[in-house]
Amino acid sequence: MMHGSDRRVWVALAGLGAVVAVALAGCETTSTTPGTASSMTQKGAVPKDGELPLAGDYKTWPKFLTGIDKEQVKQVRDIYINPVGAQTMAGKEFPNGTVMVMEIYKAKENMDGTLEKAPDGKLVKGDLAKVFIMGKGDGWGQAAPDNLKTGAWVFSAAGPDGKPLAEDFTKCRACHVPLAQKDFVHRYDEYFEKRGRT
Repeated sequence: MMHGSDRRVWVALAGLGAVVAVALAGCETTSTTPGTASSMTQKGAVPKDGELPLAGDYKTWPKFLTGIDKEQVKQVRDIYINPVGAQTMAGKEFPNGTVMVMEIYKAKENMDGTLEKAPDGKLVKGDLAKVFIMGKGDGWGQAAPDNLKTGAWVFSAAGPDGKPLAEDFTKCRACHVPLAQKDFVHRYDEYFEKRGRT
């Protein structure tokens, strides 16, 4: 039989246990950012090309490569990779939950139409033109035609304002298909080589 003081201690401990249980449940449900590849995978969603959202915090992610000059198309590109993908070791495939974001900037032009160059010879970034998103998840990318399958990667695009853009994603796929040995990722070796030096 409990005395009054024992009963109060037991009720207090039971209440504390309930608070801890609620806190732990909250941690489980907020462990991923909504809209990221990992959260979509957990929900069982299988996005198609054009359906990946642009993460609002992607500029805080590790840089994959930046200042990539594409003189022939008058562009400068910066690529970010989310923390899930950034943990990948050289020689390995990127895990499900990996997202890469490629910013495409217009290269600045001189008055005579030539491309402006910085003192180091690199192109100078102008305005942000668009953003491409490449995400990987369990069972993703299987709706693509066999000749355009890029493993479990899907592609999306957004404007400078972050709103989705309609693009011909078969062009993205055709560009990445030849890179099966590098997990369909352009500049795979360059990324790991540079990361090894930093």
